[in-house]
Amino acid sequence: MNDIAGNGCEVMVPYNERKPLSEIENSISKTYKKHIWSKFVKAIKDFKLIEEGDRIAVAVSGGKDSLLMAKLFQKLNKHSQIKFEVEYISMDPGYHPDIRKLLIDNCEYLNIPIHLFNSDIFEVVNHIAKDYPCYMCARMRRGILYSKAKELGCNKLALGHHFNDVIETTLLNIFYSGNFKTMLPKLKATNFKGLELIRPLYYVEEDYIKRFIKRSGIWPLNCACMVAAKKTGNKRYEIKDLIQELKGNFKDVEKSIFKAAQNVNMDSIVGWQKDGEKYSFLDNYNQK
Repeated sequence: MNDIAGNGCEVMVPYNERKPLSEIENSISKTYKKHIWSKFVKAIKDFKLIEEGDRIAVAVSGGKDSLLMAKLFQKLNKHSQIKFEVEYISMDPGYHPDIRKLLIDNCEYLNIPIHLFNSDIFEVVNHIAKDYPCYMCARMRRGILYSKAKELGCNKLALGHHFNDVIETTLLNIFYSGNFKTMLPKLKATNFKGLELIRPLYYVEEDYIKRFIKRSGIWPLNCACMVAAKKTGNKRYEIKDLIQELKGNFKDVEKSIFKAAQNVNMDSIVGWQKDGEKYSFLDNYNQK
């Protein structure tokens, strides 16, 4: 047992309840083959996320999503016909010592060989973005992870965004930004030439990630940011609650939101933006 401040609160971590590593690894291709492993592989194939000769930096924050993603990459790297290399990178943005210990203990137990490095993101965010810490923290984290990936000679950075992150982002943009924009399964880094971001958990639903972690007996890190812990009214959690409410009246509403971004009818769009240029349906209206 160990006292860990996972989200600003002390919790008792039952290390003795963790399943044997072999059982955890086997569950990926057995218990969770349909809902996790197959969807992980499908996303990689559908969006060509991994190619021969890739050197991929897998970002391991210590949260449930990244821990699962790391184990999936280990399994894929072992059995895939495509030859690629993997580096597991983990950033300490200013964790409490107990949080850092939990991260290290979990990765050691799961046999994830992380490159752990320090940054002062929490401290910086607390000074410059007290009102919107999560947005600034995410931007800074990504930039630092890109830099580390570049340093290690990687051409791709894998992040653990999953199916629910995709649909929540879509709704967040509609409700709070007034635009239709979603998470892409991959995109080229703007400020880091030669680097590409990939999201191999794109099809994996969060509920099954939670089930995998719970069944494994692993205690993952939460946000662990004391700046964000003081904030209320997190918009992403409001969207999560809204989707849960919608599910009561609309069957498969999550899948519908997800598919909407793949079935955009440009003949029925009033305006759009591409490569920084804005367009209107009126531009070619009289030519039809």
